[in-house]
Amino acid sequence: MASGAYGSREGLTARPGASSSSSEISLQIDPITSDLDDQIIGLRGQVRKLRGVAQEIQTEAKYQNDFISQLKMTLTKAQAGVKNNMRRINKKIIQNGSNHLVHVILFALACFFLVYLVSKFSRR
Repeated sequence: MASGAYGSREGLTARPGASSSSSEISLQIDPITSDLDDQIIGLRGQVRKLRGVAQEIQTEAKYQNDFISQLKMTLTKAQAGVKNNMRRINKKIIQNGSNHLVHVILFALACFFLVYLVSKFSRR
């Protein structure tokens, strides 16, 4: 344990034979806790590695977020393009459908006119 003059930190004791007015402090490391320094150094290394991994994760997350944002923009543009093309196709279908309807009506009128003519000339 520590001497009262040097605070309550473990490992700090007065040197034997030193006077109480001396400013020298001795640090005693208990053999049981001597591995503690190695463990602390090891933990510091692991913390550095974890910090590096966290930074890599952050970088990758930013990259993925940017990529997703670009994909969303591309998808929005593609949806707008498909919508415009569908509008054009619908207009063409309506126009062609109308043209077909005109052709059918003209064909029916031609048939009616031919039937009328045939029936008129067959009576003579």
